[in-house]
Amino acid sequence: MTHFSNFEKKIKVIFKNKDLLKQAFTHRSYINENPAASLSHNERLEFLGDAVLELIVTDFLYKKYPHYTEGELTALRSALVNAVIISEIALKIGMNDYLLLSKGEAKDYGKARQYILANTYEAFVGAMYLDRGYDAADKFVAETLLPKTEEIVNKKLWRDAKSLVQEKAQEFVLVTPAYKVLHQSGPDHDKHFTVGIYFGPDLIAEGKGKSKQEAEQKAAEAALKIKNWLD
Repeated sequence: MTHFSNFEKKIKVIFKNKDLLKQAFTHRSYINENPAASLSHNERLEFLGDAVLELIVTDFLYKKYPHYTEGELTALRSALVNAVIISEIALKIGMNDYLLLSKGEAKDYGKARQYILANTYEAFVGAMYLDRGYDAADKFVAETLLPKTEEIVNKKLWRDAKSLVQEKAQEFVLVTPAYKVLHQSGPDHDKHFTVGIYFGPDLIAEGKGKSKQEAEQKAAEAALKIKNWLD
């Protein structure tokens, strides 16, 4: 377990149950490839950690933003606990170096790895909750994830761009925005989309992403900036 002791030193938390720590980093693919390893994968821990993380974040936001409505708090929480943000945090604190993956998964550094990292972070929160209690899990999340809140609030990243641009377009130009795929490229496992957002016949902005939904969000964000509708 010396491998994982390095991670414990890094985050300044020592686990009582080292098997629980290792399980948090064990992906299902590793178990499938190493059935004799007598390990469990991290999906049950992820299930628990997801709920613990949501409570920690909800409690923090509720106290920090007393004037926000339920809808605003929900949107802000969703922006904070989405897979992109959590995987960034997991990468930043070095979780990628400790993942137990199959040989195939270990070679994939695309969107699949992003989700694996986000799930591992949640599994680790679950493991910490079981091993060290709620306060320890709360402290870990407060030190790693919650500092992102200010950036999300300041850049208004918590507001869903598609919903906001639809609201503004209906208010100011009396149209409902439409989205159209302008270009797509790449193999099935690594697609890239360019989507245009239209107000009636007029192309307002374009957005790029690895899915149509991501490209639509980027196009909506670009349209909000072009129209100066962010405030």
